[in-house]
Amino acid sequence: MTVFDCRPHCAACCIAPSITSPLPGMPQGKPAGVPCVQLDEELRCRVFGQPQCPAFCAGLKPSGEMCGESRVQALDWLTQMELATQPVTATTAHG
Repeated sequence: MTVFDCRPHCAACCIAPSITSPLPGMPQGKPAGVPCVQLDEELRCRVFGQPQCPAFCAGLKPSGEMCGESRVQALDWLTQMELATQPVTATTAHG
């Protein structure tokens, strides 16, 4: 298995997915497609590895499939995963 490091200035995993648990500066979580307020100027997470880091974020590990060959591919893949894992509601089920 190849160990993957985050791509510099990417932050796709901090933008594309929704986060439903509270995090510093976003007590209601974060909607999909919205950059997390914990991103610094280098697009690195200020709370990753800290106790206040949401479990969802801590569990996300970079991989070739998720990160692709570019930031654009990573954003696209994560957006598709977000859409594929949205709960089905009465509106979407019959809409």
